[in-house]
Amino acid sequence: MKTMKLGTSNLEVPVIAVGCMRINSLDKLEAERFVQGALDIGANFFDHADIYGGGTCEEIFADAIHMNDDVREKIILQSKCGIRKGMFDFSKEHILESVDNILKRLKTDYLDILLLHRPDALVEPEEVAEAFDLLESSGKVRHFGVSNQTPLQIQLLKKSVKQPLVANQLQLSITNATMISNGINVNMLNDSAVDRDGGILDFCRLNDITIQPWSPFQYGFFEGVFLDNEKFPELNGKIDEIAAKYEVSNTTIAIAWILRHPARMQPVTGTMNINRLIDCAKAGDIQLTRQEWYEIYRAAGNVLP
Repeated sequence: MKTMKLGTSNLEVPVIAVGCMRINSLDKLEAERFVQGALDIGANFFDHADIYGGGTCEEIFADAIHMNDDVREKIILQSKCGIRKGMFDFSKEHILESVDNILKRLKTDYLDILLLHRPDALVEPEEVAEAFDLLESSGKVRHFGVSNQTPLQIQLLKKSVKQPLVANQLQLSITNATMISNGINVNMLNDSAVDRDGGILDFCRLNDITIQPWSPFQYGFFEGVFLDNEKFPELNGKIDEIAAKYEVSNTTIAIAWILRHPARMQPVTGTMNINRLIDCAKAGDIQLTRQEWYEIYRAAGNVLP
């Protein structure tokens, strides 16, 4: 598995993160086989959130990997907090309580990375800073980041938070590429020119914050996958053509398209199929040409100005 630096940290991480949101769909044996299969290919970065399965996904993962001190040293654990039923909560009390519960479920003493999950309209940066300081000084969290946040929201946090924010998890796929499209369509009177995120792509590049694309195979908001979908005949035709050239699967090309971007992103997979995860990992060895990247982009229905 090819690796990369995560943000400004000293963490050397796989270019693919293993998303564990759906691990509760597996039985005990299936979960063990999946986790071990991931480790076998060097996919040792596991992404969690306290809301996945109401916390059960973290418990299932810990059991599946047979968590102990030796295992813990070989993996990188990331989790997220801040989403509660009917609300978002970045209060100091909730962040600290959430981390304690996450650690208990994962059967570990620390997280490598903690992300704040979905912006809280009532956030007090000073409270977040106090929580981060306590988590860092206690050794419970080693690195911090955010999820689904704009440049100004990040800058607001940084008004008080002293720790580097090393990652920002954002929705991105070939069919959900507005953060790329608005940079191509600058000063145009079309929908693609609308800036929906405050220029977060360039902001993260300027500040060495690693973007972690979530739902890299989805179109819409969890409406389904675009691969092998009859709704996207031109896109699948182009992806299949390029996949045949490189002798890889269409899954590999979909991830390779994201990795080709110079922002050096780390896609978060959601599959619980080990063969599909292996196909995702192969994308690290594929370097699409500029022409191929744009051909895929246009095949998704994007029109160049």
